[in-house]
Amino acid sequence: MSPRLINRSPDLRRLRDEGYDVEVRSGHVLVKDVPYWTASKELKRGTLVSELTLAGDVTTAPSTHVAMFIGEYPCHKDGSAIIQIANQSARRELAPNLVIDHTFSSKPTTGAYRDYHEKMATYATIISSHTGLTARTFPVVVPDADEDCVLNYIDTASSRAGINVVSKKLEVGRIGIIGLGGTGSYVLDLVAKTPVREIYLFDGDSFLQHNAFRSPGATSVDDLRRHLNKAVFFCELYSRMRRGIVAHDHYIDASNVGELAGLAFVFLCLDRGGPKKLIIEKLEELGIPFVDVGMGVPEVEGSLLGILRITTSTPQHRDHVRDKSRIPFSDGDESNEYSTNIQISDLNALNAALAVVKWKKLFGFYVDLEKEHHSTYTIDGNLLTNEDLL
Repeated sequence: MSPRLINRSPDLRRLRDEGYDVEVRSGHVLVKDVPYWTASKELKRGTLVSELTLAGDVTTAPSTHVAMFIGEYPCHKDGSAIIQIANQSARRELAPNLVIDHTFSSKPTTGAYRDYHEKMATYATIISSHTGLTARTFPVVVPDADEDCVLNYIDTASSRAGINVVSKKLEVGRIGIIGLGGTGSYVLDLVAKTPVREIYLFDGDSFLQHNAFRSPGATSVDDLRRHLNKAVFFCELYSRMRRGIVAHDHYIDASNVGELAGLAFVFLCLDRGGPKKLIIEKLEELGIPFVDVGMGVPEVEGSLLGILRITTSTPQHRDHVRDKSRIPFSDGDESNEYSTNIQISDLNALNAALAVVKWKKLFGFYVDLEKEHHSTYTIDGNLLTNEDLL
């Protein structure tokens, strides 16, 4: 299979994105798992085959309307042959690893197929429509072994939406997430699904039972009993999906703050003011942009109030972070509305989502007209405010 060729050819990519099991082999395109009835009224699956006409490393219009098939001759449910596509039935070797059993002919009304999507989807529909099943099986698609891709399987969501070019703007070198509590773990969940090259995780704490209730996914009892470090736990979890995740199983302090050098962006997701001040000063020294998140959720008369905060700092705008109402640097300050430690998973997820949206704005994925560097979301009234505009 050649995902690279498929990715470069819009018609083959469309087939794949629509769920067809597409393979390029020995100069031919194959669509596998096409359901059909046999003459003995058995339900089987076969493979459609077509010549593949290329212009360099992308497809052009098919050179013929004829298609081929691997399997028994397709029939109606009653076992009678589908004669509308009949051409020749003879076993023939197209290549050492490619042998076909039948040749079909179904010319479109226009006289020729525009592309391989139209050709292969048409034949697949003609054959499978009698079964009530579909050839759109949505197989797992993995990149070529030598392809420079950080994901363990291809991002077909971006491809289906037609935003691959936009998504490539997030192929930045290295992102840091400092603090993997409720909000930080959701930040990781969202960032891990982008093509960012590396994700550095920093946290010296263990992943314990209470953490499972404010983190994405469903943690097993066995995993909880392992008492793994948070960075190690999440590195192991998200490495199932992608490469380039690096766990730092310690807190950032004066002895190791230099590890932040080389990061392209940082998400600050910790609530301790002392270490945060040290980290921010180092990030400013290194010229690294960052987003700091915070949430204050007090209980009032049996219900919860809450404010979420997303404060952005870039080399173009940093002075506002010194304002106490923006990023607090003290610990246990009762006057600080973000100092309460009530954590709710939906608020953690929302705080993380707002932070990741801002990161994507900074790197051109989303339009950023106001260029706000400080936002708050208030639960009561669903109020979202933007301040510190650039």
